[in-house]
Amino acid sequence: MVSSFAIISEPNRRTILSLLASSECSVGELESRLRMPQTSVSKHLRVLREAGLVEARIEAQKRVYRLRPGPLKEIDAWLEPFRRFWTAHVDALERHLDRMDPVPKKGKKH
Repeated sequence: MVSSFAIISEPNRRTILSLLASSECSVGELESRLRMPQTSVSKHLRVLREAGLVEARIEAQKRVYRLRPGPLKEIDAWLEPFRRFWTAHVDALERHLDRMDPVPKKGKKH
């Protein structure tokens, strides 16, 4: 069995997941947005579907895909202990930016 990490390591699959995070899409819509051949899009969707990351339903003549958040929650839970590493850096950057003087705009005197 391939891990969810291996599956989402492929950039086109991450893009598909991102697109499906905002709305359901048909294969044709994904093909158009990704500018990829239908066979390639279908291949990626099959991998994502078999991993449980997406699901499909039939609507008239087309198959419409949507995100299944369950497996992504598992990845998020696994990442939780590592968040402290980047959260500390983001917090430090915010503190630094808060201390900086605003840059004067051109043409304005202080």
